[in-house]
Amino acid sequence: MLIRIRSLLARSVVAREPCDLARIIADVLPLVRPELHRQGIALQMSVAADLPPVLGDRIQLQQVLINLLVNAAEAMREVPAEQRRLVVRAAREAVGDRACAVVTVEDRGVGLGGLEPDRLFDAFYTTKPGGLGMGLSISRSIVEGHGGRLWATANPDHGATFHLALPGMD
Repeated sequence: MLIRIRSLLARSVVAREPCDLARIIADVLPLVRPELHRQGIALQMSVAADLPPVLGDRIQLQQVLINLLVNAAEAMREVPAEQRRLVVRAAREAVGDRACAVVTVEDRGVGLGGLEPDRLFDAFYTTKPGGLGMGLSISRSIVEGHGGRLWATANPDHGATFHLALPGMD
């Protein structure tokens, strides 16, 4: 099944156009903000003014961000309310000789629990009751299809951070 989904994503003819990641982030926040509010999660945002445009499919990139934000909110369900904080940052970073737009989604949730971070992106692997284990796998396929990279790191104190790097157009 995973091979079929990946091939569908890889073969789909997607109109790639210049995308403003700051605008994409702004567009998805109203979709997730009610859930963040309902769970008492404080949201902190930091979007650099010099974020380079990326070449991509706006809808697919929105889907990736929604998945990361919803996963972060779900990871904080079991932590005390006063610790529930979600930090979203977007910045220009040099990767080799190329400018990239890098978005990080940092939560104060249950963390990776000693798991190898790449395991989270395996198809059908889930830590959520009733989860399918497809969201991160599909998200990674989308990002890689855009010439980018999606990975996770454990936070030193509590929670996890997901990193999304896409090549800039300039």
